[in-house]
Amino acid sequence: MTDFNWRATGLIVGSVIAIAAVFLFTEAVPQDPAYHNFSDTRTLLGIDNFWNVASNLPFLLVGATGLFYVHRHMDAACVPGLEAAYRVFFIGIFLTAFGSGYYHLVPGNDSLVWDRLPMTIGFAGLFSIIVGEFVSIRVARLLLLPLLVVGISSVEYWAWTEARGAGDLRLYAIVQFLPMLLIPVILLSYRPVTGTTRYFWWMFVFYFIAKILEQLDVAIFGIGNIISGHSLKHVAAALTPAVFLYALSLRRHSKKEPAIEHDRIPG
Repeated sequence: MTDFNWRATGLIVGSVIAIAAVFLFTEAVPQDPAYHNFSDTRTLLGIDNFWNVASNLPFLLVGATGLFYVHRHMDAACVPGLEAAYRVFFIGIFLTAFGSGYYHLVPGNDSLVWDRLPMTIGFAGLFSIIVGEFVSIRVARLLLLPLLVVGISSVEYWAWTEARGAGDLRLYAIVQFLPMLLIPVILLSYRPVTGTTRYFWWMFVFYFIAKILEQLDVAIFGIGNIISGHSLKHVAAALTPAVFLYALSLRRHSKKEPAIEHDRIPG
């Protein structure tokens, strides 16, 4: 007989309460039209908003490299049972290059849909990986498809409400920010099957830096009109999966095989 896992149960219950609170105690949040007003609108090589478009190239490189690496070295670098989650994560990163590039080429609500959809795919993959490597592989596998459905639905729901003049970003906000609140709790509460948490913390740091750079878009561009905060945000955000890819390469070359616990949550 195994003990009841209070930490895992607390995460689930806390998440449900947080989601319910958002919808019970907050009003619908429409997309602010000013969101599409970026500081750097320069045209280069015939491409409008060139640097905000071109700065998505790191997503393409990291996503493609990650997919190739996972395909080539799955057995040596990845936790068994989480194969789909690794692929989904890097697919989301790869598609973000195209979705975000298209959005910044023609900023607006219609193109923003294609920016946000691949990000929800990446979030679903990453959260499933962290749950699998820290909490339970079985639970992570069960979560992946629902997370993908909820993530994609959150963007479609927002677009549907915007088209009817009553935009509502609440579900999308939950999909984006709730995992960012839960991930530190998981990192602090569980021991990883792969032996270290530091790379996941570095991923969190780069994601946080990206959010700061996004808020400082105008201020940074005002320093010499060289590069905008939003363009730098793309680079910092791409470093998040780059750190994870680096961690996978270290696992592959490590001489010590991790002791994989296939399921930690009592059944």
